[in-house]
Amino acid sequence: MTTKPRRGPLAGLRVLDIAAFLAAPFSASILADFGADVIKVELPGMGDGLRKFPPFKNSTSLHFNVMARNKRSLTLDLRDPVGKELFLRLVEKADLVTENFLPGTLEKWGLGYDVMKARNPRIVVIRVSGYGQTGPNSKLYGFGTSSQAFSGLTYLSGYPDRPPVTSPISLADYIAGLFAVIGALTAVYERDVAKSDLGQEVDVSLYEGLFRLMDFHPAEYQQLGIVRERTPVPRSSAPLGMFAAKDGHWLVLSVSSDSVFDRLAEALGRAELAKDPRFYTNQVRVENREAIEAIVVEWFGQRTRDEILEELNRAGVPVSPVYNIADIMEDEHYQARENVVVVEDPVLGPVAMPNAVPRLSRTPGEVRTTAPLLGQHSAEVLSEWLGLSQAQIDEIQAILGGKRSE
Repeated sequence: MTTKPRRGPLAGLRVLDIAAFLAAPFSASILADFGADVIKVELPGMGDGLRKFPPFKNSTSLHFNVMARNKRSLTLDLRDPVGKELFLRLVEKADLVTENFLPGTLEKWGLGYDVMKARNPRIVVIRVSGYGQTGPNSKLYGFGTSSQAFSGLTYLSGYPDRPPVTSPISLADYIAGLFAVIGALTAVYERDVAKSDLGQEVDVSLYEGLFRLMDFHPAEYQQLGIVRERTPVPRSSAPLGMFAAKDGHWLVLSVSSDSVFDRLAEALGRAELAKDPRFYTNQVRVENREAIEAIVVEWFGQRTRDEILEELNRAGVPVSPVYNIADIMEDEHYQARENVVVVEDPVLGPVAMPNAVPRLSRTPGEVRTTAPLLGQHSAEVLSEWLGLSQAQIDEIQAILGGKRSE
């Protein structure tokens, strides 16, 4: 039984995802959300290492279950001559390949970009690594935490009297995955719309995605000699930061302009604060941060979270509750926007996961399936992509099944 035809703006785009764990597979999952036919190529008998990553239910990794959504699974050993040749035949039919091996690994296996390009000059290869394909660090192993530290972001995170802290999620991987999607679609556009009819390599490193978010920091250092340090809250505006309600809930308040501060002063019942020389402009408010934030702390401490949200939202002051996942699952805005979608899984039953992002008005993305079983679509893919008969597929699988992966 074949998989239903894919819908969406990327329907017809064929992707071979030979990557493991997070960054590159995340980029492939985004492409799959919008209709690309993504084939998850996995090692026979083992699969992607993320399949063995917690949390688990019924021996199924929930992490992998979401990461590999909308994909089909094909098992091949790329180091085996038969598997290697099958992969290159698939490359001939593909638009994109996503990989995140240590630079030089595919070349060692005889599957580098030049080899793929010789079989398909139109192939676009997304290469995600810790430090990029070139440079003195290119052969070093890089993961999310090390890449975040190398990017400069970790140094800025936390409090000045404590060690730097890293993100509680794999921020470097997910940001790199987003830049990989940008690179992939840019390369496909150049190939198909600008009509070069040629593929190319897209080199994405984990640290560079985060470093791009540092934005003006290189200019600030080069022009002004400033090395930013950890601060409890950003120094650019006030009041700004986390404030506790009387019921114990936290909220974040952000007042970045004088007009917003005027509205905040009205909401606090202290309209005179807008004329106070200590608070008249953002610059002087930053200089008198402790004074203005003490007033905010007192006001917040006399009200519940819901009361604060109602009053400040009515006044047009940017404020938000600090949510945990239980809050998110119950929030009416999340529900109205359908940010969480529930997908039926053959092992787990209904599984909740984030919906496709971004929203397209005419050709939206869609989460159709959870992760496939290991090798679930091997015969289907070899038939559809390569036109192999069932007898040929059985012969190949008998050969591959008799070889032990090391």
